[in-house]
Amino acid sequence: MDHAISLTDAHDAVTQALAAGTSPGGLPAAQLLERETLKLYFYEPRGQDKQPPHDQDEVYVVMAGSGTFAVGDSQESLSRRPFKAGDAIFVPAGAIHRFEDFTDDFETWVIMYGPDGGERPRT
Repeated sequence: MDHAISLTDAHDAVTQALAAGTSPGGLPAAQLLERETLKLYFYEPRGQDKQPPHDQDEVYVVMAGSGTFAVGDSQESLSRRPFKAGDAIFVPAGAIHRFEDFTDDFETWVIMYGPDGGERPRT
């Protein structure tokens, strides 16, 4: 493994990215690693999750907090389920998704990977 990133480093990176105006889409997030198609972010929204759909598949690994996660193909088709620290959540590329009603301490690693449009499931 080339890199080890602590939670303290991740929090500091988000603070620095917001202060410098380099956070992705102005969201409270920071990219910490990129290797080929893999990108690692740390995300700590407060109040409301305003992220758009993404071009790549992604996995969230919830580090702290709890709430509800919504995902679907359209606003009308969103399915919701509770999440808590320790959960991993997969989101296919292009899906509408967001964290809702989350606690003030919510934070998550975000792992984006694969080609634009997402990987094709094995049949």
